[in-house]
Amino acid sequence: MRGRRRFLGGLLAAGALPATGWAELGSPEFLAAARRASGDYALFGLSGAGAALFQLPLPGRGHAAAAHPSRALAVAFARRPGRFALVIDCQSGKSLAELSAPEGRHFSGHGAFSRDGDLLFTGENAYDEGRGMIGVWDMREGLRRVAEFASGGVGPHDLRLMPDGASLVVANGGIETHPDAGRAKLNLATMRPNLSYLSLSGDLLEQHEPPAEWHQLSTRHLALRPDGLVALACQWQGDMADVPPLLVLHRRGEALQFCQDDEDRMTERRMRGYAGSVAISASGEEIAITGPRGGLALVFDTSGRRVAEITEPDICGTAAGRQGLVFTTGTGRVIGAAATALPMLHPVNWDNHLVAIAPV
Repeated sequence: MRGRRRFLGGLLAAGALPATGWAELGSPEFLAAARRASGDYALFGLSGAGAALFQLPLPGRGHAAAAHPSRALAVAFARRPGRFALVIDCQSGKSLAELSAPEGRHFSGHGAFSRDGDLLFTGENAYDEGRGMIGVWDMREGLRRVAEFASGGVGPHDLRLMPDGASLVVANGGIETHPDAGRAKLNLATMRPNLSYLSLSGDLLEQHEPPAEWHQLSTRHLALRPDGLVALACQWQGDMADVPPLLVLHRRGEALQFCQDDEDRMTERRMRGYAGSVAISASGEEIAITGPRGGLALVFDTSGRRVAEITEPDICGTAAGRQGLVFTTGTGRVIGAAATALPMLHPVNWDNHLVAIAPV
């Protein structure tokens, strides 16, 4: 694997990165991983209307992807606890490189590019040390790993580049895992999730934790608004009789804002304490969280008030489209109330996330 990575990395350094942009692939709006009817896995590019514009094979089950800001390049991450991160030229369909997590690490399923696309940041679990790390890869030098720094907590899952282009926001889920134990959660009694802001060199700029009584509220997935508003989707690891709010909003310098759906939080219990994904609409006025275990998605306004509910089996992926919020389901559907060409049904099982490709 190291030899293959060096060889392909040399090609990248020599200028083999795709020179074309997303427009030459039909301007896909989204990326999504799925299991095809044949039982194998692929990364799909979808139009705003939900049509499949391309599909590229993956070596195993995918989770999320990072889209290069200007080139038709994506990095597809394995589902946690996975070790592959596949760099794909979405025009040719060729795998340009396969990143390998360092010894004693596995990827978290998410990554983020710098504003210029020169650096890739990967969330990683240092499982023998019981702490989270952020890996830094240089796209200009053959995807060479050039740095790493602490994520600010345990079990980093999602991470995003902040609108200032100079910092990252990281959802440290607080859950300790180890490959020898599969997907078992090893520290539920003592977990301490947090939301951390880091400089691109790893300095901890700001950090926030849920209240002590909600220390089992794992911080998982992130969405950003251009003005810096962060939306955070959470997953409750405690007693289902007392599920906290699953959507949290935050601005730097302020306290966490927990968006309680109703006074007794019955809706959170209907979602089985599990929010699978989060998105902020292109208008910035609506925020969606999905609950695949409960077959339910909720849409809030930015004050934290629920304004809509979607009932759909295994609904999990969500992202902002040009015509409104779009959702994917494990049954193959792509839906969106404001997009007139939707819904669309594909012979696949969509995985957890729908990733919006930023316009260029």
